[in-house]
Amino acid sequence: MDAPENPTPESADLPEPRAAAAVEAETETVAVESQAEAEIVAEAGEAAPDAETSADAGTDSDLPSGPEPLNLDQLADQAERPDEAARDQMRARLAELAVPAAGLGRLEELAVWLAGARGSGAAKAIERARVVVFAGDHGVAALGVSATAPEQAQAVTAARVKQIEDGGGAVGVLARLHGATVRVVDVAVGSPSGRVDKEDAATRAQIEEAFRLGMSVADAEADSGADVLIPAMVGVGGSTVASVLSGVLTGKDAAAVTGRGSGVDDTAWMRKCAAVRDAMRRGRPVLGDQLELLTKVGGRDFAALTGFLLQAVIRRVPVLLDGVTTTACAMLVQRIAYRSPQWLLAGALSPEPAHKAALDRLSLEPLVEGYEVRQAEGALGLLALPMVKAAAALAAELPTFAEAGIPEPVLRSRV
Repeated sequence: MDAPENPTPESADLPEPRAAAAVEAETETVAVESQAEAEIVAEAGEAAPDAETSADAGTDSDLPSGPEPLNLDQLADQAERPDEAARDQMRARLAELAVPAAGLGRLEELAVWLAGARGSGAAKAIERARVVVFAGDHGVAALGVSATAPEQAQAVTAARVKQIEDGGGAVGVLARLHGATVRVVDVAVGSPSGRVDKEDAATRAQIEEAFRLGMSVADAEADSGADVLIPAMVGVGGSTVASVLSGVLTGKDAAAVTGRGSGVDDTAWMRKCAAVRDAMRRGRPVLGDQLELLTKVGGRDFAALTGFLLQAVIRRVPVLLDGVTTTACAMLVQRIAYRSPQWLLAGALSPEPAHKAALDRLSLEPLVEGYEVRQAEGALGLLALPMVKAAAALAAELPTFAEAGIPEPVLRSRV
């Protein structure tokens, strides 16, 4: 769903995700109808002999079947390296700009990164930055791990989603300020995941369906011409789940990855830490299977965001990460496709310890730090967007020494 003030016709054609319960109901209906038909045929004496039945084309093979299981290895093979020739071309241009040697500092690194991700050394401005917010409820919120009361968790998630859809919240303000558009994808609002400290977050089928949903959203955004994607997440209890995934994926203890999230007090933090510890125990045995890890201790919204990130890499679209939830998913993608961090930038650093731990694992440095901003939901990515846009604009618009008619310094060091 798009925020009304930021419509994207290309994305509007994407079908809404079907609820897993509806899919299960359809499957059950097909099975019941098939059984009823078989009984009618048998009563009429028209059933074929066993030998003929086994060879008959009108058998179970004609019944609707579910999608093939996801093959992450095949998807990983599609994740390529950024274009090194484009990077070299951009380095050559930066070396000729009429500024002191390496005078743009890290902005030059960003310009080179953008050139490789875009596959073109021709500098051009960023025109279609897109925030995609995945929304879902989390069963672990029932433990009181958030500043939101457990009985209000689902209502608060729904209210936040409505606010973002209406162009509000920090993400709406910053998106308008920096010329980005915002889209909300309702994955599991009103349908909480399982309580990951003691039960699975979802079924494997639900996780694979959500993963495919995220991939389709990335395809839609790439097809619509997005030149930078900022994935984010909204949902009470999300930082707890992200802490679990980060703890399992980085090998750190629960206390080292559990933060204050929405601003909980010491008592709530201890509850949160205990939930993270118990969930990590459930997640460690399946560390080698990313989809099973999402099944055990993730959830459908985390699966959708992970699929989105992976497909964005496959489609060669630059990604600017948001907060602790997106970096947890980025680590999962890194385990699927080891080249994926080369397509990612880290936005503003939050005070969540799991956020810093994940960025260290991804070997990414945040573009903005020191502000202790806890608000995520796209805001942390948007805080860093001006740096990326500045790098692109400076590389595109600054003249070279020759173009400006300025003598180049004799001792100028090449970038």
